[in-house]
Amino acid sequence: MTDDDLAFKALADPTRRFLLDLLFTRDGRTQGELEAELEMTRFGVAKHLRVLEDAGLVVTRRSGREKLHFLNPVPIRLIHDRWIDKYTEQPAAALAGLKRELEQSMTTTEDKTVQVYRVYIRATPEAIWDAITKPEWTEKFGYQAPVEYDLRPGGTFRGLASEAMKEHGAPDVVLDGEVIEADPPRRLVQTWRALFLGEPFTRLTYEIDDDGTGVSKLTVTHDVTGAPQTAAQGAGEVPEAGGGWSQTLSDLKTLLETGEALYR
Repeated sequence: MTDDDLAFKALADPTRRFLLDLLFTRDGRTQGELEAELEMTRFGVAKHLRVLEDAGLVVTRRSGREKLHFLNPVPIRLIHDRWIDKYTEQPAAALAGLKRELEQSMTTTEDKTVQVYRVYIRATPEAIWDAITKPEWTEKFGYQAPVEYDLRPGGTFRGLASEAMKEHGAPDVVLDGEVIEADPPRRLVQTWRALFLGEPFTRLTYEIDDDGTGVSKLTVTHDVTGAPQTAAQGAGEVPEAGGGWSQTLSDLKTLLETGEALYR
């Protein structure tokens, strides 16, 4: 069964769609919190959550003794890109007027503390690591802009503007941060800040796992505590600012598996 088949099967059930709606409203819930919203046994809720996890639509994360459930929009984005609209507008000009758009749209947006995204890619961990950390790769997918990493604890991170972004008034450096942990090609932890938003640094973690079959699991965890505008952009909720992490990871998967990005 393909990834699309698993996602379509999971989405076909109204109870599972309701669980996704609950996590969309407030992410990072325990099974007990989700059970309280349903007239169903604990076993029944656990079974539905397991189907959603198998389809990649829900990702779990331990916080102390609790197991938290997060909505992972990446499989839905992949379905969108393949079946609905491959030819959406290029996100290269996403920074044009972004600060103004955010100031207008974020006054009532709830702060999402942690965002978790997961995608399975038929590529080696080394290839994925290079795609995340090397400018010749980051220029090919997502916002198509180069990055600079000093991959050691305390090293600097900079996200540079693409030529298209500069044409719309973006400065040379649009992102900055510091490397906290670098364990290539498995784990990268860093701080991350969009300079044009005027918000504090957030914490970004990349985890790459190889299952031994030629498919690697990439999990991106973005702790956006105290940065609601960053949270909205990462979730793809800001008009004309691109699709956030889910679109970027969908584009990365396509590039590494086919050699061509979705948005050229």
